[in-house]
Amino acid sequence: MKFLNAKTPLAAVILAAAISASALATDAGTPAVSEKELHAKIQFCSTCHGAMGQGFKGAFPIPRLAGQQVEYFENQLLAFYEGRRSNKYMFGVSHSLSPAMRTALAKHFNGLNPKPYGNPPKDLVDAGKKIFEEGVPEANVPACASCHGVNAKGDGEFPRLAGQYYAYIEKALTSFEKVRGQDPAKPDTSAIMQPIAHALNEKQITAVAAYLNQLE
Repeated sequence: MKFLNAKTPLAAVILAAAISASALATDAGTPAVSEKELHAKIQFCSTCHGAMGQGFKGAFPIPRLAGQQVEYFENQLLAFYEGRRSNKYMFGVSHSLSPAMRTALAKHFNGLNPKPYGNPPKDLVDAGKKIFEEGVPEANVPACASCHGVNAKGDGEFPRLAGQYYAYIEKALTSFEKVRGQDPAKPDTSAIMQPIAHALNEKQITAVAAYLNQLE
């Protein structure tokens, strides 16, 4: 990378720092991803997911990528690639990414932390917090925190939900079994969420989404 001087625009400094912080190779046996290639893919992702990966409304809810767990991020790109997760746009995107690029992008977005995007219904936040922390025992729904962590920031293969765009969470939970776990021969952690998503009613889903959206 070229050295930056005092006249370098601030945006360029921020971008250079972000790229430098991302892993450009997963290990010694994996071909490195060039800064130019990574920059191009980050820009491409940003056209839908926002400049800082904060999510976006668009024609349909587009999820937040910022702060997402690296392992989960990589797993989901692989799920799109293998057809275990259904999305016609991401299917094509996933086929344009090498394993090294998946890792580099995952690490780049993991390092971002913009303010949450969206304006959830605040009157449902308390109800959503209760469900997240205690679950819904009468519906056999466990506390969301048991997998996603008390701060909803996830862990490894379990995704970060804190700050996720609430309209996306609503969409994801109401259509879960139509999108995730599409290859029964290759089950993944989506199998844990299918019965939970199915057991939650519309108001409970909106409440949980409202609570999670406002977390930082």
